[in-house]
Amino acid sequence: MNFVRIAQNIYFDPKFEGKYDLLRYNTGIFIRRDKIVTFLACRIDKTEHGVKHQLVQMPLEDLCEGEVVIRVHYSGVNYKDALGATGRGQILKQFPLNGGIDLAGVVETSVDARFQPGDEVLVNGCGLGESHDGGLAEMARVPADWVIPVPHGLTMKECMVLGTAGFTAGLAIHRMQENNQSIDKGPIVVTGASGGVGSIAVDMLSQLGYEVVALSGRREFDEYLSELGASKVCSPESLELGKRPLEKGLFGGVIDNVGGELLAQLIAHTNLWGNVASIGLASGHRLDTTVFPFILRGVSVLGVSSTNCPMPLRRAIWNKMGDSLKPKHLDKILTETVALKDVSSVFDALLDRQKHGRIVIDCR
Repeated sequence: MNFVRIAQNIYFDPKFEGKYDLLRYNTGIFIRRDKIVTFLACRIDKTEHGVKHQLVQMPLEDLCEGEVVIRVHYSGVNYKDALGATGRGQILKQFPLNGGIDLAGVVETSVDARFQPGDEVLVNGCGLGESHDGGLAEMARVPADWVIPVPHGLTMKECMVLGTAGFTAGLAIHRMQENNQSIDKGPIVVTGASGGVGSIAVDMLSQLGYEVVALSGRREFDEYLSELGASKVCSPESLELGKRPLEKGLFGGVIDNVGGELLAQLIAHTNLWGNVASIGLASGHRLDTTVFPFILRGVSVLGVSSTNCPMPLRRAIWNKMGDSLKPKHLDKILTETVALKDVSSVFDALLDRQKHGRIVIDCR
């Protein structure tokens, strides 16, 4: 048999003609080549002029190794994706690489018995789009241990409205509740509230019964955030936060996408035994604070890392997002659906704060 190897135990038969077929021969999987010759991908590379991205047609055999081949239906554009594709942030660990830290699609082939052709699955984090070819492509090939069945209660598109942004918000809330965050501790502040993580966090918290204070410097989205369930929408400046090491307790907890001075101020205003989930650094990576909130009020700062979250916890969070943590307003949070061929138009606009909510990329 004259087969072409494209991965461990995965082969194309270049001489087959006709409709797509899947054959098993001993331990190998054989795919008729006429079905998939090349596919569209947003490929990122480092050149003498810096990091650049372009849309290319590439063969399946050029993808990173993995046991599961997925025909991608949807992906999304996160802040991290935009930084990586434009070179405005050092996100990628190797070049060239397909961008996109999220994907949802249908299993095309698998040499792992846990997944069968036709299964609806998702992948987020785990190095996707950073050290492994990502989801901004029509096809992806990934390790089987990264793959999660689409949860009950979610469609593939809804999974990508959530994406890493929603997963991060869900993980933050999970960590806060594990550390006894309760409604009676006071309102939860969400910074950068009009962005993807912020929007979803506002929606999730409000439906769980928390009073939510949405902070955003973009006042044109006040009504949007109120519709998502925020009890109060305001700018950081309007709170008139102090800069002393320990200020009056105003908030039960914080989900912070900003970092820097604002995070330090909010820690100082957090009530007894409140939790502060640190997610982002839009304003800066430095944190200038004191130990007083921690040793005098028992305030906890919880780090939230979506990329390397343990898989059992990752699956549990996704299942919760199809059930008790599913936002009620996904239709409002999804602000734009863009075809893969037009994805370049999204990156700079997102980094320049010209977008809000979530943008889904249709890769079909």
